[in-house]
Amino acid sequence: MDIASILGFIGGWAMIILSMISSGGQPADYIDIPSVFMTIGGSAFALLFGSSVKDFFQLFKVMGKILKIPDFGELKKIEMLVSYAERARKEGLLSLEEEIETIDDDFMKTGLRMVVDSIDATVVRNVMESEINQMNERHGKWFKMIDNWAKLAPGFGMLGTVQGLIAMMKKLEDKSSIGRNMAVALVTTYYGAIMANFILTPIMGKLIQYDAQETKMREMVLEGVLSIQQGDTPHIVQQKLTVYLTPEQRKKFEEMHPSS
Repeated sequence: MDIASILGFIGGWAMIILSMISSGGQPADYIDIPSVFMTIGGSAFALLFGSSVKDFFQLFKVMGKILKIPDFGELKKIEMLVSYAERARKEGLLSLEEEIETIDDDFMKTGLRMVVDSIDATVVRNVMESEINQMNERHGKWFKMIDNWAKLAPGFGMLGTVQGLIAMMKKLEDKSSIGRNMAVALVTTYYGAIMANFILTPIMGKLIQYDAQETKMREMVLEGVLSIQQGDTPHIVQQKLTVYLTPEQRKKFEEMHPSS
C-alpha cells in the first residue's frame, strides 16, 4: 500500500475542509448537485466521447495503481542475470536454454532466447528497445487520457459558471433563484479546479514516475542480456547492472551479497 498516496489524499481533503471552516463556512455550503452533474459528470462523458468504452473504464483501474507501490524486482533480476552470466561462462550460452523456460519475466525471456539462438547483438538490442518503446506508448495512452480529463474538468467548470450566470441574469426578478444560480456559477469552477489540480494531475504524475521506474528496470535487463551475450564475467555484469539501482537499493544488494 502506498502510504504517500493515502496520506496525500486524506491530508489534502483535510486542508480543504479546514480552509472552508476557518473562513467561516461549512463543508455543506460547498455541496451543489447541479455543479456535480456539470463538472464531474460532464467532463467524464466528454472524456468517454473522445475515447472508447473499454479504455474509459480501464482508466479507473490504471489510476487505482497509485494505491500500491510497484515492485519491479530489480534486485532479484540482477541476481538472476549474474547467475546466468556465471553459467554461460562455464558451460556456454546453450546451457541457458533450460533456465529460460523457468523465467517469469517475458522481457528477459525474449532477450535471453535471442541470445541462445545466436541472434546478432544489434538485432537483440533493437528488438528489446522496441519492446520498451511500445510499453512507453501503451502507458502514454493513459497519461494522455488523464491529462485530457484534467483539462476538461476546469473547462466544464467554466461552462457551469457561464450557465449559472445566464440563469441568474434571466431571473433577476426572482430573488429566490439568485443564490442557487450563483452557487452553480461559482462551485462548478471550484469543482473543476479541485479535479484538475488535486486529483487528476497528481495521479498522472505518480503514474509517470512508475513508468520511468519500469523503463529503467527494462533498460537494466537489456544491458544484462547483452553483457551475457558478449561473455562478460559475472562481476562485470553485476557492476554494469548495479549502476541502475538507487543508493538505497544498492546498499541493500551489497548487504545481501557482502562478498560480491
